[in-house]
Amino acid sequence: MSHVLDNPVWFALIGPQADFAHGQGLARHFYRDMAPFSAVEEATPAAYADLASDLPSNTEARLFRPSDEALPPGWLAIDAFPMLQMVPKHDRPIAEDYAVPDDLTEADVLAMRELVDVAKPGPFGPRTHRLGRFVGYRENGRLVAMAGERLRLPSYVELSAICTHPVARGRGLAGKLMRCLMNRAIVRGESPFLHVRPENREAVSLYHRLGFTVRREIWVLWRKPVSEAS
Repeated sequence: MSHVLDNPVWFALIGPQADFAHGQGLARHFYRDMAPFSAVEEATPAAYADLASDLPSNTEARLFRPSDEALPPGWLAIDAFPMLQMVPKHDRPIAEDYAVPDDLTEADVLAMRELVDVAKPGPFGPRTHRLGRFVGYRENGRLVAMAGERLRLPSYVELSAICTHPVARGRGLAGKLMRCLMNRAIVRGESPFLHVRPENREAVSLYHRLGFTVRREIWVLWRKPVSEAS
């Protein structure tokens, strides 16, 4: 049996985040206003048939897969790119040498969306904030940095939406928020993990300094049924 982190979206959607899933059989989807990801249990024709049956109309499936798998019949490749999957080297809390951030709530959604529009950390929909806990720093009443949780698997939680407004960069705010979320996860008995593009050298360097190491390469595959590809 493969490790849950080798197919993280699948194990999130059939496990701790099943309430955020729709689909059937060998495929699942997040509700798109939460996350744009889908998953198959295995890369088989039967799984891709299930994937297509519940895929929202005129929408590509975005899959996290162990490799750049062969395209199944009846599907069109839209995009494919590798991500580094990183995990901490240790399971001990880090010294809390940072100002305690604010816990962000439903009342902060507009501010979170405004920061995402500027900092562009990746997909962040109208209900992404409901996937997990989010923390942030404010200056003069404006949210200038945040980080949060996205995928939740048995014993694991993904850190995501890590971003800083351009006016506040260079002060280590992202690292402080990461340490906060890492410590909270470890205290709960969960192991944090994350995904980052290998070409994002600044972020990769930060994560190494925080004690993360590369576990493996994960491929993000964007695929669409041929009948929906026009």
